[in-house]
Amino acid sequence: MFKNLAIKHRLAAVIGILSVLLVIVGAAGIAGMHYANSALEGVYKQRVLRMTQLQQMFSLITKNQANVAEIVTGQLTAFPENPAAVDKQLPLVRANIARIEEIWKNFSRTALTPEDRKMSAAFDEARRRYGREGLVPALAALSAHDFQQAGEILQGPMRETFPPLRASVETLIEHQQAMTQKDYEAAMATYIGVRNAVIAVVIAGIAVAIALGFFMIRAIVRPLDEAVRVADAVAAGDLTRHISASSNDEIGRLMRAMQHMNDSLTDTIQRVRTGVGAITVASSEIATGNADLSSRTESQASSLEETASSMEELTSTV
Repeated sequence: MFKNLAIKHRLAAVIGILSVLLVIVGAAGIAGMHYANSALEGVYKQRVLRMTQLQQMFSLITKNQANVAEIVTGQLTAFPENPAAVDKQLPLVRANIARIEEIWKNFSRTALTPEDRKMSAAFDEARRRYGREGLVPALAALSAHDFQQAGEILQGPMRETFPPLRASVETLIEHQQAMTQKDYEAAMATYIGVRNAVIAVVIAGIAVAIALGFFMIRAIVRPLDEAVRVADAVAAGDLTRHISASSNDEIGRLMRAMQHMNDSLTDTIQRVRTGVGAITVASSEIATGNADLSSRTESQASSLEETASSMEELTSTV
């Protein structure tokens, strides 16, 4: 069926197939890039950003712990006490608390796995316990300028609740790091899969292109070579060569046209040979007739000469 297609249709089919393969390769590459970009975006939003938020919150918590310790230590060792300096530092601590709450809200809005939610709940519980039992009472004592009470809270509840809070943060950060590594490995596996798929499609496309090119060359070049051999034979005067056309494409039509031309030339030569034979026979007949006419003419001339001689003899006698 393929050999009966016109050459232009074959070329169009080959170009179409190669174009489809090119589109497939391009689509696979774009899909792989999109997935890689989505995975990278997920790693950033779900893991890196969350680790940054956790580190920011723990940094602010640690800063509040250090600020309270600095205020308490400074006021307990100073004489006289300087409540005005304390009143200037406390807003900074409260601002850090407000910033921690804001970061926690943003942290909580991100997509979480069940394990993330469990660890986040443990961190939130430790954070709230630290604030409820330690930081808030210490701030209240400092606001009342009860530095002795603030010192007791610093050395008691704040000191007791801070290590569990730090441990929960570290556990949550380590979990985010582990999930980041897992996401990276998944992205790499997907990249390798997409890469191998694209390579396979490219190899398949090359194989298809080579196969199509081979069949196209075979379907076009071989009949053309046969047509050239037939033309050379005709040019050399050999009209006995049989020309076969096994396809309906342009080459097949060319071969059939050459067969018709060969047959026409053979018929023309046959007619010419027949005409030459007829001319030869006619010429022979004309030559024979001319010889007879010449013979008769010579005979009549002899008779006339004899008659003339006889008349001359008769005249001389008279």
